[in-house]
Amino acid sequence: MSATASVEAPRAWWLARWGERLNPLVVKEVRQGLRSRVFWLSFGLMLLACFIISLAAYVATLENSLRPQGRTYFLAFFFCLGVVHFFLLPYGAYRSLSREREEETWVLLLLTGLGPRRILRGKVASCLVQGGLYASAVGPFLLFSYYLNGIDLPTLLLVLGLGACWFLFLTVVAVCAATLAEGRMGRGFAHLALLGALGLGLVYGQTIAYVLCEQGFRSLSTDEEVLDFALGSLWLMLTCAWLLFETAAARLSLPTENYSWGPRRALVVQTVLSVLVVLCCWWDSSSRRMAWGVSVLGCGLLTLCGLVLATDLDGQARSLRAATRPWSLLRPGALRGFRLAVLLLLFWTAACGVLFVLSTRHRSIIDLPGVIALPLYALLYLSLPLWVARLPRSPEFSSPALVRLLFFVIGGLGLLVSSLLSFVLWREEEGHTFLSLLNPFLGVICFAYGDPPLDEPVLAWRLLGCVGLLAALSVFLADRSLAAREREVHAA
Repeated sequence: MSATASVEAPRAWWLARWGERLNPLVVKEVRQGLRSRVFWLSFGLMLLACFIISLAAYVATLENSLRPQGRTYFLAFFFCLGVVHFFLLPYGAYRSLSREREEETWVLLLLTGLGPRRILRGKVASCLVQGGLYASAVGPFLLFSYYLNGIDLPTLLLVLGLGACWFLFLTVVAVCAATLAEGRMGRGFAHLALLGALGLGLVYGQTIAYVLCEQGFRSLSTDEEVLDFALGSLWLMLTCAWLLFETAAARLSLPTENYSWGPRRALVVQTVLSVLVVLCCWWDSSSRRMAWGVSVLGCGLLTLCGLVLATDLDGQARSLRAATRPWSLLRPGALRGFRLAVLLLLFWTAACGVLFVLSTRHRSIIDLPGVIALPLYALLYLSLPLWVARLPRSPEFSSPALVRLLFFVIGGLGLLVSSLLSFVLWREEEGHTFLSLLNPFLGVICFAYGDPPLDEPVLAWRLLGCVGLLAALSVFLADRSLAAREREVHAA
C-alpha cells in the first residue's frame, strides 16, 4: 500500500503542475467550439465529401486498375481539409477575439490575470487543437490516396507539413487582424480585408500543394531554386507568425506597460537571423541574383514594419520615460521606432551589399547601385509622410491612421506623377529621363540594370549620391518632427 502511494504521489504532483501550466482558455475555447453548430456542420460536410471522393476513387480503380491516380485524389482530399484549415478555422479565431472586444468581455478576461499574451496564445492553441481534430479525421483518406499510386510518401508528408505551417500563419494573421481596428468602420474594413486575405490564402495553399505534388519530392530535392523557395517560405511563415503574434499582444496591452518590447525584439531577432540564413544559402550558391532578390524582399518587409513602428503613439507612462535613453530603441514611441527602422534597413542593405560584392559565381547583369538604391528609396518614402503630416501644425493630421494613409498616397504619386510628367513633357520613347528617377520602381530598375540615362557608371554613382542626399535630408526632417511631437505630448 505504501509503495502504491509512493508511486501515485509523484504522478499526482506532475499532473497538478501541468494542469496549472495549461492555459485554461484552451479548454474553454475547445469546448465552446466543439459544441457549436459550425463545427459539426463543417465536420460532417468534410467527412461526407471525403467519403464521396473515396467511393469515386474506388470505382475509378475498378475501371482503370493499372492507372496511378493517387495524386489526383490526394489533392481532392487535401482541398476538403484546406477549406477548413485555411479559411473556416482562422475566420473562427478572428470572430472569437473580435466578439470578446465587441461585447466588452475582454476586460473580464484580463481580470483573470492571464494577460494579453496568454489569452492570445490560448486562442491560437485552441484553433490548432480543432485543426488537429479535422486532420485526424481526414488522415485515413489521405493515406488511402497513397495506396492508389502516383504520389510518394515524402511528397505527401512535405505537403502536409507545409500546410500545417500555413495554417498556423493564417491563424495568427486572423488573430492579429482582430486587434487592429477600434471603431465600427475600421472593424468592418478589417473584416472584409481578412475575408479577402483568407480567400487568397486558400487559393495559394492549394496552388502550392498542386505544384509540389506535380514536381515530386525527388525533383524538389534536386532543383535548388524550388528547394530554396520552399525553405524561404517556411522561414518567412514561422518568423512572421511570431512577429504578428507579438504585435497583437502589444495592441492589447495597457498603455502603461512596455508593450513595444515584444514586437520590436521579434523584428530585430528576425532580421539578424534572416541575415544568417541568407548567408548560409549564399555560401552554397554565391549568386548575385540571390543577393538581389533577398535585398528586395527584405527592404519591402522592413519598410512596412518601419511604417508601423514610426506611427506608434507617444505619451507613455512616466515610469517608462524616466528610464528611456536615446539608445532605448525597444521602448514605446514613434521616434525610437523610426530610428530602429532606419538602423534595420541600413543593416539589411549592408549585409546584402557585402554578399553582392563577394559573389564570384553566376554573374548577372544587376549592378551594385541597384542594391544601394533600394534602402534609399525606402527611407525617402518612409520619412516623407512623417514630416509632411506635421506641416499643418494640427494633431489630427499626425494621427497614425492618417500618416499611414499619407504613406500610400505619396508612394502612389511617386509611381504615377513623375513618369506621367516625364512622358508628357519629353515624350521619351527610348529609356527614361532624369525625372523618372523620382519613381521608386523605375529608379531602382535603372540603377540595378544600368538603363538610360544611367548607362554610364560615373553618372549612375553621382545620381545615386543625389538620391542619398534627399533620403538623408528627409530622414533628418522626420526625426526632428517626431522629436518635437514627443516633447509636446510629454509636456502636455
